[in-house]
Amino acid sequence: MKQFTILAARIICLLIGLAALTTPGYSNDKNPAREFYQIEIYHFKTAEQEKSIEDYLKHALMPALHKKSIVNIGVFKPLANDTAADKLIYVFMPLKSFDALLSLPAELSKDAEYNTAAGAYLDAKYDNPPYTRMESVFLQAFRLAPKMTLTGLTNAHSERIYELRSYESPTEKLYANKVHMFNEGGEIPLFKRLEFNGIFYADVINGSHMPNLMYMTSFENMAAREQHWKTFGADAEWKKLSTMPEYQHNVSKADIILMHATDYSEL
Repeated sequence: MKQFTILAARIICLLIGLAALTTPGYSNDKNPAREFYQIEIYHFKTAEQEKSIEDYLKHALMPALHKKSIVNIGVFKPLANDTAADKLIYVFMPLKSFDALLSLPAELSKDAEYNTAAGAYLDAKYDNPPYTRMESVFLQAFRLAPKMTLTGLTNAHSERIYELRSYESPTEKLYANKVHMFNEGGEIPLFKRLEFNGIFYADVINGSHMPNLMYMTSFENMAAREQHWKTFGADAEWKKLSTMPEYQHNVSKADIILMHATDYSEL
């Protein structure tokens, strides 16, 4: 019951954020084909906490999600973890509907295998928690990128670079303008043409940096990542798009997180 209460409280926060779907300026069409995504961010400091989180994800949460046909789960660690005091693990979870997220706490609470496998994590003592903090970001796929795409890369996970970007906008109206730039403006097709191996492009409908969008691309290695962005910056279509008067000043801050996938990540 304890894990149900914790997860239910988080769902209530997401329900409040769902109001953003009907806020003017957001891409709020009701296309049922558009997927939802949840990104969980675990903050930790010690190797013991890292192991606790990973054991929970690998042996409890992911198997439980698989039983509910939730697959293509990505688990990533930022390159910055090597030197950062506040270390992070990102978990990307694709969902077919908002109801799938709403029903998840109750379903997990009834899953005996999950509760057994997650016992050490769920019953951790107050003075020895498995993490320092958690964050949740809830997203809905863009109109013209309604479903995630598996990376086309074939090299080893340990060599790949996954790039998660968050673009914040000064206002909701300017945010809608940046979303339009990705969709109708042609930024998504540009990424596809230049083979950025985009995994998802989405509106953030509940998070701590709104209004913002997030997307993820992937590369064989750091050298390939640098070359792709060099090509992007020099591309004639991007130069034209980025200088169009109607698309000016629509991003106030960009966060760029470069990551490796764990060996059990499905992306």
